[in-house]
Amino acid sequence: MIGGERLAVRKTYKLYLGGAFPRSESGRTYEVHDAKGAFLANAARASRKDARDAVVAARGAFPKWSGATAYNRGQVLYRVAEVMEGRHAQFCEEVAAGEGLSAGRARAAVDAAIDRWVWYAGWTDKLAAVLGSANPVAGPYFDFSLPEPTGVVAVLAPQRSSLLGLVSVLAPVLAGGNTAVVVTSRERPLPAVTLGEVLATSDVPGGVVNLLTGDAAELGPWLAEHDDVDAIDLTGAPPERAMEFEREAAGSIKRVLRPPAAEPDWSGDPGLGRMRTFLETKTVWHPKGF
Repeated sequence: MIGGERLAVRKTYKLYLGGAFPRSESGRTYEVHDAKGAFLANAARASRKDARDAVVAARGAFPKWSGATAYNRGQVLYRVAEVMEGRHAQFCEEVAAGEGLSAGRARAAVDAAIDRWVWYAGWTDKLAAVLGSANPVAGPYFDFSLPEPTGVVAVLAPQRSSLLGLVSVLAPVLAGGNTAVVVTSRERPLPAVTLGEVLATSDVPGGVVNLLTGDAAELGPWLAEHDDVDAIDLTGAPPERAMEFEREAAGSIKRVLRPPAAEPDWSGDPGLGRMRTFLETKTVWHPKGF
């Protein structure tokens, strides 16, 4: 305390990798400002090595997460929403500051984000019934088609919608049994950092979600070309670089979700499109018993 005034504690946030909060291996950070330009905090600027570490963590977590029952995944994701509700005030403050929203609009965005997470949690054990089928075949066989997770999905999160947009691209990846490496909004990363703290204190196994703060233009090519990334969502890619990232992804024949022409209104009905994008259909034949 100096002159009767308390000095502000300037926070420096870390990455969220493999269930832990490491600094960037490069030691780099950058300043995060609110919508009016005032300093909020420092955030880690992830490097290529951090991106590789995130992919390793996601791959290591994939067997356990994809092997869990769909009902169990739904329970785990619902627990995340419960913990988010407990951090509601903090999310509102961060969304309002980063996006320049009024308190009421920020509250509505946070409410929508939590509701969206619950919505996806509820879909985990219904996907097989809706997207699967029992196929009529000639011969004494049962023939079933069932959705299965794609694997490790890299997600370039929306740049403007720091929480609702983030949840709208991350939750469908997890609901289908995939694991994720997420590059957050560069200018508005604090709600993602808080979401990382929520995930760390919920039941989500370490490595299922890995959050990289930093620059999508820098990290995007490395994730797009990485041979152990099975799919990539380019929603938050810089428009002028999206085609380049798609070409990089083609080298390892990964599934690509192209970016929209403009960032959408995330408050609309999400539908099943994103979950379907990161699911593979496996068809099984089995002889009928007599």
